[in-house]
Amino acid sequence: MRASKPAAAVLVAVGLLAAGVGTAGLLTRHPAVAASRPAALVTLPAPSGPIAAVPEPSGPRRVAEPETLTIPAIGVRTRLIRLGLTTTGALQVPSSTSVAGWYTGSSRPGAIGPAVIAGHIDSYTGPGIFYRLNTLRAGDRVFVKRADGTVVVFRVVSVRIYPKNAFPTQAVYGPVPDAELRLITCGGVFDPSLGSYLSNVVVFATETS
Repeated sequence: MRASKPAAAVLVAVGLLAAGVGTAGLLTRHPAVAASRPAALVTLPAPSGPIAAVPEPSGPRRVAEPETLTIPAIGVRTRLIRLGLTTTGALQVPSSTSVAGWYTGSSRPGAIGPAVIAGHIDSYTGPGIFYRLNTLRAGDRVFVKRADGTVVVFRVVSVRIYPKNAFPTQAVYGPVPDAELRLITCGGVFDPSLGSYLSNVVVFATETS
């Protein structure tokens, strides 16, 4: 989180983010079927670049901003746009379903704290960039390339789904002693009357660079 904002205020603000990720711009006519990982899915190579060192937990480290995200196991490679908060305090969502976005109020990937990246599951036109996010498994690797050319490597620890009305704000956005990553999209049951999913899929990962 940005040091310029009191921690309590940031957590109050991000308490509204779960709803923002799931409702604004994530509307579909039909729910996406929970996708199992296709056996024939071609995995992507890791991005090139020097691997960043794991930060020391004893103090803060300034790192470059993230530019691209690669998740080889589910065929994801995308540039990262910048996401902030809307005037209502909800997390902005990418204007396109084909890219993911880094929430600039969270840590930079590779710095101490949770870095938050959000993306769409689908839209009226088909699958979004995080359509297969829920098929990630513990041990899968996630790569974030930064503006200075360094690559941060994360290992998936767990994949969880939470009802939006019971989103664990502290667990997702709260402080942690090491460099971690959160990948967020929609999931669960689709409610046609609301035009949105009722839950969020959250991938928890830790840096292993």
